[in-house]
Amino acid sequence: MSSDDGDLENQAELEEKTRLISQVLELQHTLEDLSARVDAVKEENLKLKSENQVLGQYIENLMSASSVFQTTETKSKRK
Repeated sequence: MSSDDGDLENQAELEEKTRLISQVLELQHTLEDLSARVDAVKEENLKLKSENQVLGQYIENLMSASSVFQTTETKSKRK
């Protein structure tokens, strides 16, 4: 094996290591982006749950204040 063969082999190894490092860094950035997106979605989900609770309470209050949604027991007692 000549020194040229060894240099080519070392060069190929170095290129492969460089390629792998680039892939690892790209995957790390992708993971960071996905993690940030998950956090944003969790935050939005909590906000929407809170809004749904408020709307549910509001609808419940409207229904209890309306005679249309009163139970039949209440209506039969009025007769």
